[in-house]
Amino acid sequence: MNFSNLFHQFGELTVTGLAQGAIIALFALGYTLVYGVLRLINFAHSEVFTVGAFSAVLTWGAFGLNQDSPTPGAAGFLGYLLLGLLVATVASAITAVVIEMVAYRPLRRRNAPPLAFLITAIGASIALSELVGVLTDRNIKGVPRLLKQEPLFRIADGKVTNLQLLIVGVALAMMIGLDFFINRTRLGRGIRAVSQNPDSAALMGVNKNRVISLVFLLGGLMAGVAAVMYLLKIGNVRYDNGIFLGVEAFSAAVLGGIGNLRGALLGGFLLGVVENYGSGLFGTQWHSVVAFGLLILVLMFRPTGLLGESLGRARA
Repeated sequence: MNFSNLFHQFGELTVTGLAQGAIIALFALGYTLVYGVLRLINFAHSEVFTVGAFSAVLTWGAFGLNQDSPTPGAAGFLGYLLLGLLVATVASAITAVVIEMVAYRPLRRRNAPPLAFLITAIGASIALSELVGVLTDRNIKGVPRLLKQEPLFRIADGKVTNLQLLIVGVALAMMIGLDFFINRTRLGRGIRAVSQNPDSAALMGVNKNRVISLVFLLGGLMAGVAAVMYLLKIGNVRYDNGIFLGVEAFSAAVLGGIGNLRGALLGGFLLGVVENYGSGLFGTQWHSVVAFGLLILVLMFRPTGLLGESLGRARA
């Protein structure tokens, strides 16, 4: 154990962990939304993220941008960022809705057992991942450098850059917007009603299929935003990036309390920070061991996660 390394880099590890955790949290919202309504782990959500990421990269490429392009000015960055977000969120949302309609809705009509949904989710995930791999020749795709990272202020020994602040700010803004939508709008009440009691909601005039499609669409939107933030932070993308990040996002959702929107946000930030602390204490090769060890420890004493409240009972 290297306590001195952790102590001297505490601020830096915290800042970078929060930025990574923000991406994980956005990703985790899709898992927790679908589980909150259907009690289904949508493993294909990782490919929803991947489709969004490649859609943004291809769109920027259509404008002549690649990893070797010069960094645009502030106006150019804002324009390309908004364009990437628009394309990624639309592509991810459409992909998520199509997955629901093609893979899961026929099973619901036949009252298939939960195991059938689980197997289908895994199959859809592998099929989409391999499809993206074939279309991209399994190569790493470089991302244009849209923003020059500059330090804005310091927290202890850690420098907070404009990119890190952007990622955390976008994650918080999306979470606040989603939380407001679920808890304060008519459509959000429909989602909570179906989550709590689908049959009673149907008797009250709620269209279950439309609500489920809306849930997948919202999850896809969150994944699209997470994909763009990931591209800005990492600088490249590969067809299987969504799988590895998806495991972390699912773990964050479970850690915070799967089915709980605010729990997904808390779990994402916590997982990102703990991973970094583990890297500083034991070395980078141990970061996942520490993070998932924490997950096991929390679930041993609190099986429902840190917040542990279902979507159907959530209130603002």
